[in-house]
Amino acid sequence: MNFWKYQGAGNDFVMVDQRSQKWLTRADQTLIAQLCDRRFGIGADGLILLELCNGYDFEMIYFNADGRESTMCGNGGRCIAAFAHHLGIVDQHCTFLAIDGPHEAIIMPPPNQDNAADLRWVELHMKDVDLVENQDQAFVLNTGSPHYVRFVENLDNIDMVAEGRAVRYSDRWKKEGINVNLCSASAGKHEFSIRTYERGVEDETLACGTGVTAAAISAFIRQNEPFGEFETAVHAKGGDLSVRFTAHPNGRFSNIWLCGPAMRVFEGSIEI
Repeated sequence: MNFWKYQGAGNDFVMVDQRSQKWLTRADQTLIAQLCDRRFGIGADGLILLELCNGYDFEMIYFNADGRESTMCGNGGRCIAAFAHHLGIVDQHCTFLAIDGPHEAIIMPPPNQDNAADLRWVELHMKDVDLVENQDQAFVLNTGSPHYVRFVENLDNIDMVAEGRAVRYSDRWKKEGINVNLCSASAGKHEFSIRTYERGVEDETLACGTGVTAAAISAFIRQNEPFGEFETAVHAKGGDLSVRFTAHPNGRFSNIWLCGPAMRVFEGSIEI
């Protein structure tokens, strides 16, 4: 099986082109988990299948590192758009179907990069958010995947795995799981830093696109920003991203775009 390895702000994925041959199916959970294993496989936070889809440029089928098909992955969505561009399926714009519905992406050369052959700047249109639960300075919302967001002090010194597991395996979320994001304000008003514990990976990851999106919306609410257009920079452990959206008085958030780098790391083949 031929594969490609991509990363978006340190969130890494195994990509498989299944347009002409079906190498993997949804039933191959054990094999997919093995391919994602960092010691006995290729190693990745997740695996993504690119398949043909009527009415769209392609379909994105995403699996967590544990081998189970999962909800939307924002950085994975940006990476598969860059992958489709590399394969020649699309040019600067694409539409694709994911588990949470249709998405569109814009693929551009990265800003201020001399050697940009394997690197692209990808802006991904995310699903609208209609409901944000605010509970004792913590926010719970779904941006394609479910997220818990809390702003803290001394972010760098926190045991992220312990904090993440305490929430993810609490009574409310232990069955289905939830992704846990801890954030801290940065020097600028419209920027913050983030660390994320991801269900399915069951560990801290270097970035999480749907988590960054959830945190940006949470930051808007926390800062009591005026309704309308809003944009913020987000500093993840694996790199910098940005999120822009429109906030409405009725609590709805629309026109949400997750923006950042997507890079082809290497390609290879493996016997399965």
